[in-house]
Amino acid sequence: MSAADDRRYMALALALGRRGQGQTWPNPAVGCVIVRDGRIVGRGRTAPGGRPHAEPQALAQAGAAAAGATAYVSLEPCSHYGQTPPCVDALTGAGIARVVIAHGDPDPRVAGEGVEKLRAAGVEVTEDVCAEAAASDHAGFFLRVMENRPWVTLKLATSLDGRIAMATGESQWITGPEARRAVHGMRARHDAVMVGAGTARADDPSLTVRGLGIDRQPVRVVLSRKLDLPLDGQLARTAGEVPVWIVHAPDAAAKAVAAWEDLGARCFSAPASGRQIDPAAALRALAGAGLTRVFCEGGGSLAASLLGAGLVDELVVFSAGTVIGAEGLPAIAAMGLDRLAEAPRFDLWESRRVGADQLQIWRRA
Repeated sequence: MSAADDRRYMALALALGRRGQGQTWPNPAVGCVIVRDGRIVGRGRTAPGGRPHAEPQALAQAGAAAAGATAYVSLEPCSHYGQTPPCVDALTGAGIARVVIAHGDPDPRVAGEGVEKLRAAGVEVTEDVCAEAAASDHAGFFLRVMENRPWVTLKLATSLDGRIAMATGESQWITGPEARRAVHGMRARHDAVMVGAGTARADDPSLTVRGLGIDRQPVRVVLSRKLDLPLDGQLARTAGEVPVWIVHAPDAAAKAVAAWEDLGARCFSAPASGRQIDPAAALRALAGAGLTRVFCEGGGSLAASLLGAGLVDELVVFSAGTVIGAEGLPAIAAMGLDRLAEAPRFDLWESRRVGADQLQIWRRA
């Protein structure tokens, strides 16, 4: 295979894995393509829930054609026994002659051992093909393993002057239907959708993915220091159907915790920082429960706390062609910055029109 062929087949493996984002946590969303004599004989991606892994699914599709073939895998194959046997053993057992890997796995149970075992078994290994794309795709998994927190995408839907609602609280709808549909697609590619308690109380959101026909909904996360959330709202009514996780302070009323748990919610205690839950502690709790990618939809206080703590990895901004004025509600609450040098900085990754609105995607500099 030429280097161009390797990149082409790896691009397909990455695309396959990407289709599983938001569905496979706590495992990474991996893609695998098996090629023999210039023909694709097997494809697979991590199944919803994280198992089976991509490699055994691709091998099952390839069957006997896997012998002597090349496997393209978007992440280093696992080499340890978990709930399933190692993917390295599946590859060698099927007679794969060459494995092309996009990126190494930082999980201490793997971390280069997968490559070593493949080579020890006589398999040719090529590493770091489309590594930058793989690092982007697996960033949430890498952060959970290495920093004990998930990847955080902060979404804002604002007027041209950065407002998310009128002074009266009216906010439906600043952006158009195309932008709102795009947001549902983004929700679906994350493990969880997160809001602050103020947004949960004011908007009574469902936080589900609608109109896309998906079976596995993201977890719905609310950060509420006092756990003073309505027990008759949409989240409470559906907590037994779609997961609701609430992060509260240690001094939240035990009665409120019990009431939410009785409804089917999962409650986590995390220390408070001033009037809010400490955002770093909240993310550690979510990572400990397996989340790798979190889509935060506000409100302004939660956005400010995440930005101030340097915990926003990606900023997604939908801007509508309307102006609300200074009396409107700002997208981001006060951050207490005195100098421009203290302001968080992001690099522009993408800018495009979505219906009548403008979408910009920024990543942490």
